[in-house]
Amino acid sequence: MARQHARTLWYDRPKYVFMEFCVEDSTDVHVLIEDHRIVFSCKNPDGVEFYNEIEFYAKVNCKPVWLSVDFDNWRDWEGEEEVELAQVEHYAELLKKVSTKGPPPAMDDLDDDSDSADATSN
Repeated sequence: MARQHARTLWYDRPKYVFMEFCVEDSTDVHVLIEDHRIVFSCKNPDGVEFYNEIEFYAKVNCKPVWLSVDFDNWRDWEGEEEVELAQVEHYAELLKKVSTKGPPPAMDDLDDDSDSADATSN
């Protein structure tokens, strides 16, 4: 039986690239990560072998059909600083609201009430 490419999703973050090889109930999983490539292989329950080898920073003339973007986790980095700044400002406002509340209520009278309740129940 010929090997197939596993469907692969990827997305990136400033310091990382995430890849997900989509094979349900896989067995004999092997992952080799080197400086210049990643190699993934496994078998599915039907015994079909999957094999992916991805070279990092290599010029690709055509996009492999089994490699697609994971749009559920995709981020457009353009303007990202503005979004993060708005989130920080919102968080700072929440902290300010929490910290400007008055002092907590005095609970001195709780001891007096519980003592008198104990005395009357005996």
